[in-house]
Amino acid sequence: MKSEPRVQPAGAGEAKPTERSVASHILFGDRREVIIDHGGERYRLRITGSNKLILIK
Repeated sequence: MKSEPRVQPAGAGEAKPTERSVASHILFGDRREVIIDHGGERYRLRITGSNKLILIK
């Protein structure tokens, strides 16, 4: 049985203690797009052909 990777905060000096850091491969897995529900709205977070992120409402 394969377990899901844990989401852990970035190491000391990388992020403020109040920030949360999540590696993109954890969010996307083998996909190029995820849907984010926020405040009753749906957003698409997509990896572009040039490996950049774009957020679309």
